[in-house]
This record gives sequence, C-alpha cells and structure tokens, in this order.
Amino acid sequence: MPYFIFAILISLVSFNLNAEQFTRFSTAKRHLIKTLPADAKSIYCGCDIKRQGKKLIPDASSCGYKPRNVTTRSGKPNSRAVRIEWEHIVPAWEFGHQLQCWQKGGRKNCVKTSEQFRKMEADINNLAPAIGEINADRSNYRFGMIAGSASQYGQCQVKVDFKQRVVEPPSYSRKRIADAYFYMQKTYGLKISAKQQKLFKAWQSQVFTAQKTSSNF
Repeated sequence: MPYFIFAILISLVSFNLNAEQFTRFSTAKRHLIKTLPADAKSIYCGCDIKRQGKKLIPDASSCGYKPRNVTTRSGKPNSRAVRIEWEHIVPAWEFGHQLQCWQKGGRKNCVKTSEQFRKMEADINNLAPAIGEINADRSNYRFGMIAGSASQYGQCQVKVDFKQRVVEPPSYSRKRIADAYFYMQKTYGLKISAKQQKLFKAWQSQVFTAQKTSSNF
C-alpha cells in the first residue's frame, strides 16, 4: 500500500472534530474499542488489529513487528508486546504539567480535582491504538528525528532514543501526530515549543505534498 494512502487511513483513526466527548479515560477507551473500524492500524507499526474477546491484539505478521523485549526483567512474557493500548499522542504528562493540579499531586490529583484534565485525558482525538510495548517505550518522550535505520522492533519503522528521550514515528503516522498536537493546542491551549511546532508543520506539509503528487498518476 503506498505510503500516502496508508497515511490517510491512519489519520482517520479516532480523529474527528465532531467526536463524542468523554470525561473519563476509561469510558473513552471502552468507546474506542467498541467502535474501532475493522481496517484500523496501530499508529507506530501499521499492524492490523484483531479482536480477542473484549481485548484488541496486534497482528504482528501483518507488519513485521518483533518485540524489543520478549520477556520482562523478571523473566515473564512481555504481555504488553501482544496487546493494543490507547496511546495519548500528546502524553498526559505533557499536558498535565501545564495545569496547576499536576504541581499538587501529579496525574492522580489531576484526575481527582481537575475537570479540564479529565476532558483532555479522555479526548479521543488525542488517542490512537498502539502496541503496548511501544506505548511504554514512548513514555512521555518528545517527537523528533533520529539518525540511523529503524531496527528495534523488527520491520516496524518507529525509532526510540532512550538516552535523548526522543521518538521518531514512521512517515505514515506523522500527520496524525501533528494534527493531534495542533488540535490540543487549539482546543485546550496546549503550549508547544517553537521547535516542535516547526517540526509538526513540516510533517503536515510533507503528507499534503505526497497527496497532491499522487493525483498526477
């Protein structure tokens, strides 16, 4: 599948300005699991997503994903490598730190005391299906560009620099990520550094250029 078409499919997953609004992250997740399109892909690897009862699991064979860690430090199977989780594209840590509630008790206090935080945490326009291991590895790292080829997760084209705390997403998910950041900025007043804004605008224009170019074929 050409990247420009794949990018369109990815960008449609759980990004809807007229989407239903929630005030609880748990409620938003249940809604997304129930309404996830059959052709949805995981945001960082482009894996097909299969249903297993009430759970969602990545189809590793569809995207060449291989876990970075097959087992945990205690030697147990890495359960997060075989499940789909709902990734906050703008991490809760990032938008939470911009609220007073975080300074008085972190995420737990924000959930308890801040209606604004609860809305931001549960906003499905900032949520995307991701393989649990990559969701964990991304943590609250910023997005950026990293030298070298992607090899940490098999054929999955995401890169994570743990030392510099930077994540480079694959080209087909960059517009989705940029859109989410600017949506959170417009909707909630999220502060985004000038450097990050420049990067995200470039990601949006790159995809736009690819879509325009495709119309000539």
